[in-house]
Amino acid sequence: MSGGESAAGVRAEGAVTVRVPAKVNVQLAVGAARPDGFHDLANVFLAVGLHDEITVTPADELRVTCAGPDAHQVPLDATNLAARAALALAERHGIEPRVHIHIDKDIPVAGGMAGGSADGAGALLACDALWSLGSTEAELLAICAELGSDVPFSLLGGAALGVGRGERLTPLDVGGTFHWVFAVADGGLSTPAVYAEFDRLTAAADVPPPAADPALLAALSAGDATALAATLTNDLQPAALSLRPSLATTLATGTAAGALAALVSGSGPTTAFLTKDEESAATVAEALLASGNCRTARVTSAPAAGARVVS
Repeated sequence: MSGGESAAGVRAEGAVTVRVPAKVNVQLAVGAARPDGFHDLANVFLAVGLHDEITVTPADELRVTCAGPDAHQVPLDATNLAARAALALAERHGIEPRVHIHIDKDIPVAGGMAGGSADGAGALLACDALWSLGSTEAELLAICAELGSDVPFSLLGGAALGVGRGERLTPLDVGGTFHWVFAVADGGLSTPAVYAEFDRLTAAADVPPPAADPALLAALSAGDATALAATLTNDLQPAALSLRPSLATTLATGTAAGALAALVSGSGPTTAFLTKDEESAATVAEALLASGNCRTARVTSAPAAGARVVS
């Protein structure tokens, strides 16, 4: 969706489905904890081709349902970001959020790939279309920023540098297609717990202000997988490995199978492997599955489009 584009014209008696992508952080630079408990970030997001689909239909009251892998882990109450998005949009326009939000879940749950944030962005766009509100992208992004640090990027997609808490975005050029494998671990990792462990591990250190790596931005712009592999970093990875040491074995397995680089995706526990091409990605995925170190391995590519109405 381009700036100023709206979803006006979709009537509230129908149903609207929005597809929204997962993300990987190709750079996650984390500053010291701020007085408000958040951390300043230099967060280079890349949207990848794993998606949730959010369908909204008129209902007597707000309710959320979910289907798909690990759907039982998804909260269906007002803590769900999709529900919060509908409530925020309705409140802003003085309307009742009488809508059924159904999430077809394919992004790993609690996996460091912003699945919950994707659902929030998807529900926001879908409700805006269902209610024919015609909000601009800037208006939707402002609501996204109120919902959470990763939600604005889920709406935008592509690639972007996020600063502040990660919610202030600058779109980035991507000069080619990057091939990825994501190894999904059993269970999740709490993002607040990972940040708390980061604080513990860096308590005696002088944590520098976070900044985007110019070499990484150049590799993205050039579409150069080898150059990008040399610059991938995640400051939360030591904390994630401290809380889940077994992830180190998964990272080593993918690297040994030919991945150009491996890292924990966001706060984990999903691990991400950059490969030189689609064939290499399939080889890495087979090795990861054969190792028994992960529950499943997903092959995909990037960049992917942001949230968009598909029906």
